Parts: sequence; structure tokens; C-alpha cells
Amino acid sequence: MDDLILEVEPMIPALRRYARGLLHDPTSADDLLQDCLERVITHWQQRRGEHSRAWVFTILHNLAINRLRQASRRGQHIPLEEISDDLLVHRATQEDGLRGAEIMSALQQLPEEQRSVLLLISVEDLAYAEAAEVLAIPIGTVMSRLSRGRERLRQILENPASGAKPGSHLRRVK
Repeated sequence: MDDLILEVEPMIPALRRYARGLLHDPTSADDLLQDCLERVITHWQQRRGEHSRAWVFTILHNLAINRLRQASRRGQHIPLEEISDDLLVHRATQEDGLRGAEIMSALQQLPEEQRSVLLLISVEDLAYAEAAEVLAIPIGTVMSRLSRGRERLRQILENPASGAKPGSHLRRVK
């Protein structure tokens, strides 16, 4: 049990960031993290290999995918009594806040496969092999998705109004 605490406790901030990056809702992300930690504790003896970090991120990722699929089937439900002014009113923010919102919006436009790889490697600092293990895909696929995701993110951030797919811009023909 001590090895569980020593290995998992330092991962919690990174797991929370990844959950929030996937779900875009702090409350749902915290619920997801709690479910993940519960599974980690109950299945700790079943882990394979020495990569407990990748194993824990895999659990979190799979739980998030299940929640996203469930939410897409059900739709989002917010009781009228629970709607706060924060959902209806947006405060003016400074340039950093705007840039952060712009990046988050651009991330939302990426396909889930590219967004997951970008978050795991760029934000959570996982190695390519660890990200491949978390996502249960070959390492070459991780590198390909990362490259395409970075390029697409760059295009979206350079031309946010278009939101068009790469190569779909109009060309002048003489």
C-alpha cells in the first residue's frame, strides 16, 4: 500500500490537468479523477510492467472516453436552478486569458485522437512510448498524430476565423 501512495500521489496534479483538458469541465474532471483513483486503488495489484504512470493515465483516458461517449448520447443536462452567472456572463480578461481561451478553442477543433496525443506529450510530458501505451496504439501512430495535431493547431491559431481544414483555402489560378 505504501508503494501505491508513493507512486500515485505525485501523479494527481498531472492526472487532474489531463482530465480537465479532455473534459473541459473542472467538476466532471474532478469526478473522473476520483473514479480513476478508485480504480487504481482497487486494481493496484493487477498492474503490469514497471510503467505505473502510463497504466494510471490509461485508466484515466479510458474512463474519459467512456464519459465522452456517454455524454454524446445523452447530451448535457444542467438544472435551471444550478445555472450560475458564470455560465451566462463572461468577465473581461487580459491578453493571457484570451490567448489561453484561443488555444483551448483551437484544441477543441482538433480530432480527439490528435488532442489526446498533444495533451499527453506536450502538457503531461509523457514519452512517446508511454503515450502509446496509454492510448493503446503503436508509437509510430503517436508520432504521426502528434505531427498532424501540431500542424493543425498551428494552422487554426494562425487563421482562427477560417476553421477550415488544411489545404481547403482558395487558390488563384492564372
